[in-house]
Amino acid sequence: MTTIPARLAQATRISSSRTEARLRVIDLYRAWVRGAPEICSLYALSVSPAYVRHCIRQKFEHNRYVTDQRAIEVLLLKGQQELQETLNCWKQTDHIYGVLLKPTERPQRTFLQKFYEGRDEDAVLPAASGVV
Repeated sequence: MTTIPARLAQATRISSSRTEARLRVIDLYRAWVRGAPEICSLYALSVSPAYVRHCIRQKFEHNRYVTDQRAIEVLLLKGQQELQETLNCWKQTDHIYGVLLKPTERPQRTFLQKFYEGRDEDAVLPAASGVV
């Protein structure tokens, strides 16, 4: 498959209202969901397109309550960029497993568990390993 850099490229634009931003988010979500079978076949994933759609839904739900207009614009820009890079096959399989499919929430830990780990901060997340 040949890579066409401008395949999913869009000009950067700013939403004039929250309604327009909401419509753009819905369009981006639909594009991701429609691309799930292609993502599974491009990267030869051992998961079903339904599971990829479920993970995509979780990523969008994670940012559901963002209300700052500028933050929404940044998330839209990054989401469109990720979609273009993913569908143009500019990523490795580890990127797909680690970033898209792996849940980012860490289990709740007690103070002693954090102490035994040697850190008391939740901002440090392990890097993507590619192992599911």
